[in-house]
Amino acid sequence: MAVEWREFAEAMAQLARNLLAQESLQGTLDEIAASAVRLVEGCDAAGILAIRKGRAVTLASCGEMVEASDRLQGELAEGPCFDLARGMKGADGERVFRIADLTGPQPTWPRFAAAARDLGIGSMTGVLLYTHDEDFGALNLYSRRPGAFGEDIETAGWLLASHAAVALADARTIDQLEDAMKTRHAIGEAMGILMERHKLSEDDAFDVLRRISQQHNIKLRDVAQRVRGDRGDQ
Repeated sequence: MAVEWREFAEAMAQLARNLLAQESLQGTLDEIAASAVRLVEGCDAAGILAIRKGRAVTLASCGEMVEASDRLQGELAEGPCFDLARGMKGADGERVFRIADLTGPQPTWPRFAAAARDLGIGSMTGVLLYTHDEDFGALNLYSRRPGAFGEDIETAGWLLASHAAVALADARTIDQLEDAMKTRHAIGEAMGILMERHKLSEDDAFDVLRRISQQHNIKLRDVAQRVRGDRGDQ
């Protein structure tokens, strides 16, 4: 079925606004999966699967078959997402996969394909969302019927994933900045406690935190949290 590109472009513009309006990284991930089901013709379920050092992790899902499919790929270490992850190790790795008909033989993933058929998956398509060190994330779209994802739909999925990747990168950056702000706040508060309790200078208070962190191999933020937690016992 052909995509009405004008309508799809308007939907993409609205999607961009929706994704940027999300208040958390998980909210962004969930909205990406839900938008795929809502916007892509024939898509019955969608999810974001991460491959982290060879382990499959479902980051978001919309539809019953998503987590079961992700779990299968992880258990079998076989499937289209694993192939995408392996392929991305090369400079010319594929960024999109499409399985037009899962009801027929699939020599590339024989065990996964057989199990996927039992889950009621008729066809799949997926697009790379991001790579980071050994981590890999893909947006996967599922349909109960064979032949649901033609070339137009594959392109639509790629456009959706491109919008999602930008929003996801932005959300990850915001998440990191918020985490850094919380860390600075925790360390500053812990330094204040030490300065007041032990009559230390600002530099000396920070040196105490840093020395404990190094001696016990504990993150500086965790040391600061412990100092803050001990405040009520003094």
